[in-house]
Amino acid sequence: MKINRPELITTIQKRLKHSPAVVLLGPRQCGKTTLARWLAKQSLSTYFDLENPADLAAIKEPMLALEKLKGLVVIDEVQRHPDLFPVLRVLLDRKPVPARFLILGSAAPELLRQTSETLAGRVAMVEMSGFSISEVGSANLRALWLRGGFPNAYLARTLQASTDWRQDFVRTFLERDLPQLGIRTPASAMRRFWSMVAHQSGGIWNGSAIGNSLGESHTSVRRHLDVLSSALVVRVLQPWFENLRKRQIKSPKVYVRDTGLLHTLLGINSQLELERHPQLGASWEGFVVEQVLAQVQPSEAYYWRTQAGAELDLFIMHRSKRIGIEIKYSDAPSLTRSMMIAMNDLKLKQLFVIYPGKKRYQLAKNVFVLPLEDAIVELK
Repeated sequence: MKINRPELITTIQKRLKHSPAVVLLGPRQCGKTTLARWLAKQSLSTYFDLENPADLAAIKEPMLALEKLKGLVVIDEVQRHPDLFPVLRVLLDRKPVPARFLILGSAAPELLRQTSETLAGRVAMVEMSGFSISEVGSANLRALWLRGGFPNAYLARTLQASTDWRQDFVRTFLERDLPQLGIRTPASAMRRFWSMVAHQSGGIWNGSAIGNSLGESHTSVRRHLDVLSSALVVRVLQPWFENLRKRQIKSPKVYVRDTGLLHTLLGINSQLELERHPQLGASWEGFVVEQVLAQVQPSEAYYWRTQAGAELDLFIMHRSKRIGIEIKYSDAPSLTRSMMIAMNDLKLKQLFVIYPGKKRYQLAKNVFVLPLEDAIVELK
């Protein structure tokens, strides 16, 4: 089974037309290499996979290896060769540009620092995640939610094979990938931290409480969080607060970004187990947040909550509009006082309540209940 990703391909192609380089960031195994190889086959191209010793040796003298190339030049796993960035800056400043570069990375902190400092103003950034509901279709929503969007996990022939792959991913990520990115925290400590984040996914970050549970300082657990966030396996959603009379929560919310990995860390192996798990609602919330942010790509995204209890799961700025999103795992969500407070206090243009049902209906003026795929179409 093959799933096409036309919107992502179109986005990359458009960015390559307007920028001399595009940096494609995403967690390992999310399909970056497959997509890049397909793009490379469409035109004159040169491909360097820096996990391949031969390709790594070929680019040992980067200026000599790259300056005469034309067409599309793909550099995969670029964080393995950070010395490339100053050379790329020189190559991208040539007029006219004889080659355009597609740079793939697993969002290592070093990669993010180099692209922001060395290549500032010269590259376009595209973030890639796993499969989306638009790519797999609404009929496969529950399979995508349970297994997650990593291609090998979603496309596995059986649920057990998907579970096995995700367990292997977590172990390999902690034991091999993080050390390759320069992270020296022991895998066992990072596993405990990641599991604790999973059990609190969708909750307000409390570094002191997590640190006390793990026997570490709040600064240490914050560093752990920054590592997993930089590697695009955890999302830190910042709060929205402005000069309102109401006291508002100012700590971020934290999610395990891929629900397949979330379920693995929680020990959930089937839809029935998920339906019975206390993190069911949080899992659905995280799934919807990731799908909306990946496909809609708003200019800004936050959550909102007051000390008095009014809240909004997702508050986005999109096309100069303020839009609110409430996420409910319910058969028939109804209008709540919290929704109306959010509409008034945040001056929302619209508020969408996203639920796992199939019908769409209106709760109040500019407040609509929608299935996930319908909501994404409306937001786009």
